[in-house]
Amino acid sequence: MTVNTQPVSALPDPREFGLPVVDGASIPPELRSLVARVHDLIDAVANTEADAEALAEAAAAVETLTDRLNVARREVGTMVERDLRDGTTEYGTITNIVAGDTNPAAPPLSLERTAEGLRGEVTLNTVYQGPPGLVHGGWVAALLDQALGSAAAVAGMPGLTARLETDYRRPTPLFTPLEITSRVTGVERRKVFVSGEIRAGGEVTAEGTAIMVQFKLPEPGA
Repeated sequence: MTVNTQPVSALPDPREFGLPVVDGASIPPELRSLVARVHDLIDAVANTEADAEALAEAAAAVETLTDRLNVARREVGTMVERDLRDGTTEYGTITNIVAGDTNPAAPPLSLERTAEGLRGEVTLNTVYQGPPGLVHGGWVAALLDQALGSAAAVAGMPGLTARLETDYRRPTPLFTPLEITSRVTGVERRKVFVSGEIRAGGEVTAEGTAIMVQFKLPEPGA
């Protein structure tokens, strides 16, 4: 098994697979603001103890807004192209449940390149709760899966998760800044081996390792 040194410039363009791509910089600030407000709304709905009248009024208002927004919808599989601070370009599904730019249910996770791989921070509220005051284990695994897959992708080897192992070292708390790190550890033909961690207050709460299988790129001119 070797560590891949393929340049990031070799990252395939999703357009080669027939997928629509949106420039992240072109997403209207009004849409980003709406996503943030709906993100807050999800938390408010999950925790509200408002009276029946207020709930009925809110439901009617949301139904009206939903009808207005549904007049035009993106194509399924739409990707977003993002420029990271180091100049790296990355692609992701625009509605990704973990890191989608236009998905209000996604936690505000943003990953940036480091010398070792990727690093990001996120703070989760009760929308992501499992046990009282703690992050749901499924979301812990989802955050690691996203970070691990992204590490392979920005290294020029995007693919799909073939195997994910998550070790829960200690409970992951809500309302606490979580540091997420990931890196490529090796390559074997189309298999990309990646590892990562989640830390709270400097202590590892979960570790993940995965095997990503690289996409088979289309032949030139195909």
